[in-house]
Amino acid sequence: MHPETLTYLLIGVLVVGFVWEKVLSFLNYRQPIPPIPATLDEYLGRDKLVEAKSYQRENFRFGLVTGSFSFLLTLAFIALDWFGELDQWVSSFGIAPLLQSVVFFAIIFIGSDLLSLPFDYYSTFVIEEKFGFNKTSIRTFFTDKVKGYILSMLVGGGLLVLFLWLIHQMGTDFWWQFWLIASVFMVFVNLFYTSVILPLFNTLTPLEDGELKERIVGYAQSVDFPLENIFVMDGSKRSAKANAFFSGFGRRKKVVLYDTLIEQHTPDELVAVLAHEIGHYKKKHILSSMVASILQIGLLLFVLAQFIYNEPMSLALGGAEWSVELNLIGFIMLFSPISMLIGIGMNWLSRKNEFEADAFAKETFAGQPLAEALKTLSIKSLSNLNPHPWYVFVNYSHPPLLERLEKLEK
Repeated sequence: MHPETLTYLLIGVLVVGFVWEKVLSFLNYRQPIPPIPATLDEYLGRDKLVEAKSYQRENFRFGLVTGSFSFLLTLAFIALDWFGELDQWVSSFGIAPLLQSVVFFAIIFIGSDLLSLPFDYYSTFVIEEKFGFNKTSIRTFFTDKVKGYILSMLVGGGLLVLFLWLIHQMGTDFWWQFWLIASVFMVFVNLFYTSVILPLFNTLTPLEDGELKERIVGYAQSVDFPLENIFVMDGSKRSAKANAFFSGFGRRKKVVLYDTLIEQHTPDELVAVLAHEIGHYKKKHILSSMVASILQIGLLLFVLAQFIYNEPMSLALGGAEWSVELNLIGFIMLFSPISMLIGIGMNWLSRKNEFEADAFAKETFAGQPLAEALKTLSIKSLSNLNPHPWYVFVNYSHPPLLERLEKLEK
């Protein structure tokens, strides 16, 4: 394909993707405030619904500003050949091709992060603060940034260098070689995330002996789920929102409860939340999701291998000759519609898994405590009780609250 045609194609994909995303967000934004559902009558009033809608509208407007900024900047980089000019400037250093690629992406990463920093700050200290969610101090905010940079350089940078080296040295065979490496890395992260990565940002404390721990351990034993590692995470250090998650395989299985979750819920509700998480494990959702992700990465790398050595793409982005870094950027843009379709499929699978985990909790423990927990979680986090169906179909990894309650309470 001629470079000029590719340039127009890239711009077209970028524009269509941006419009599609914002149309969906606008449809969701325009959804009316619903009447109070009978099942939530004791939990919220009209004022809470209005506050939730205000929170959603605030985030929509903010997302419109940040999304438009990113869209226009990317459009300028394509239309004005800034990607190509940056690549030619880095190549003028006279360094090895591999190092040239690393420097190029380092500049893109640092520049992108610095530009997004004011938006991240505003989201945390203005929007989240306004609605009572933010618990992050300015010191913690910037400390997290520094830790994130270091982790990105050590882990992300290491993987990037290995990936680029394989492209430069192994030809089209690079795709399956890096696929194996990425697959092993994903398993490693799942095994050691709570013991290696998470403690860099949060403090994990073993759940104290008492009624809650006895109830949790007793339930786990009743469903033949060996559970020794139950931790409480200081989620209140950053946000008033609550959560719980499960990670690991075999003896490395860990359950992490946010301290805010423990503060907001009764022991019955907490056991029900845990039953839901164990349901994911028992139904093999964690394993199937990992396999699906690994297959997705394999597909992406295979398609990339057919595309990465194509010189017209580098020329379309303003390059003077073939450039692996320019082709990677072009590929990411052109692959985005396929990524969106895959994402829709993954979200559909995730919503299906959530219903199955809810059913497991209902069958092995009780549906009502889980329903009560979901109500409290959703209302305290100002969740949208009336999302647009198309927005749910494309973006939601969890079913809307009222759909889950309908199945739990009937």
